[in-house]
Amino acid sequence: MTAPHETADFVRKWVNLAQPRLGAKAIFATDDFFAPKERMLSPAPPVFIAGKYDDHGKWMDGWESRRRRDDGHDFCIVRLGLPGIIKGVDIDTSHFTGNYPPEASIEACACQDDPGDETAWTEIVPRMGLGPDAHHLFAVDSGEAWTHVRLHIFPDGGIARLRVYGRVRADWERHDPAELIDLVALRHGGRVVDCNDMHFGSPENLLAPGRGVDMGDGWETRRRREPGNDWAIIALGHRGEIRRITVDTANFKGNFPDRCSIEGADLDGMDDAGALDDSVKWRSLLPEQKLQMDREHIFDSELAGSGPITHIRFNIFPDGGVSRLRLFGTIIR
Repeated sequence: MTAPHETADFVRKWVNLAQPRLGAKAIFATDDFFAPKERMLSPAPPVFIAGKYDDHGKWMDGWESRRRRDDGHDFCIVRLGLPGIIKGVDIDTSHFTGNYPPEASIEACACQDDPGDETAWTEIVPRMGLGPDAHHLFAVDSGEAWTHVRLHIFPDGGIARLRVYGRVRADWERHDPAELIDLVALRHGGRVVDCNDMHFGSPENLLAPGRGVDMGDGWETRRRREPGNDWAIIALGHRGEIRRITVDTANFKGNFPDRCSIEGADLDGMDDAGALDDSVKWRSLLPEQKLQMDREHIFDSELAGSGPITHIRFNIFPDGGVSRLRLFGTIIR
């Protein structure tokens, strides 16, 4: 069942820029006596372990500062994994009940290095009330690309998780038009538009850096008991022409798809809703191919030749799990 916070438009549509696998890091906190700041960015859902204590007190899954006895407040600075236009944030106080901050705000900045005393910060989420053990979703209206955020909590307390959703800003000007680039990689602005099922794993994992670390680090659908096949629609980071494809079933052994295919469409100038319209004319990019367990499958001569595309439809037959998907191509300006 989908959690209520996952139905928010910016959660479903955009990438969490504050995830460690993209390079995000909590670089400073005024205080993290009870629970370290790094824990706030963990990709796993927060947990509560009754009876677990450490040298500082009750073990909590998040960032938690000590009780303040002055007029100040605590804050934490996070370096985003990739520069991006922030569309919304989730300040999650799960499992923090008598120790959550009653209020919070968020500022952002753009700088090449980590911010210093002279850095100019812009408020993107004004001071807002928080409650115990809950997700707090705040949409952000900003067209600028940011590199860091500063989370203020008033006056102290604990935050289980911070998610910063946004659109990756890739620097396409530095790429040679003839260079082969993975156009669906998260770091290049690739993102999932929709899928029919993600019971065991999100399709966003397909676009993540590196190879999957385990079976949980991929896109996996439930066992299909009806006719048809599973699919995911993915927007390329830049319009381009595909030359080589890698479909990696790493760690999927008894549950990899039997076959896969990929279709492409050029929806230049249209929004994501266009990719979901029944009128889209999908063109074959990679005809159906047999897959094997726990293996990187590289396809080049098998490609049908798509011409320029902006979106793909990745089909798996009939169901199963895929670790990574790479579409290497040249950009079209």
